[in-house]
Amino acid sequence: MIIKVGKEDFDINCSSLNQKCFEPLIKIYKVRMSEETNIGVKERFYEELTEGQRALFMFNVYYNHISKSLIEFYWWSAYFMAQPKKWAALKTCFKYFHDEPFLLLLEKIEQELKQYNHPTTLENFSITRDELIQNKELSASFESLYVSFENIYPVTIEKINNFIEKNLHEFIQIES
Repeated sequence: MIIKVGKEDFDINCSSLNQKCFEPLIKIYKVRMSEETNIGVKERFYEELTEGQRALFMFNVYYNHISKSLIEFYWWSAYFMAQPKKWAALKTCFKYFHDEPFLLLLEKIEQELKQYNHPTTLENFSITRDELIQNKELSASFESLYVSFENIYPVTIEKINNFIEKNLHEFIQIES
């Protein structure tokens, strides 16, 4: 998908390059979701994106949900894992950005969720945020995973920003 931005509106050297490239994508996504009621509109939107835009989109959607708290980290990870296409796309995202530590974190999250028999489809998805509070072992494992996440994500964002800077054409087109 060609995203055009004005040269005066875009600073290639900013520390939030990731966000600057994500904002137009999420705006388009939200407009389409509000206008269209067809099943498959999400898939069509995603298919129109470049490989880089897909990786960026998946990272930000996941990150923006899980970064709020330990409970959100747990619940949104379980929700994403219950959608095999989204979970696979998330893994592909970290492969695309060459982010082995975050990819390993996702695999650990998946192992923990499977160990506690979390659903791998939305069909039987009834996970609540309270489950983390009620299960002390699950809570302890996710506390550890969340600490890992908090240590990893600043480096991930830096990697993504550097990648975008070197491959800008994969994400946006700057007009004079």
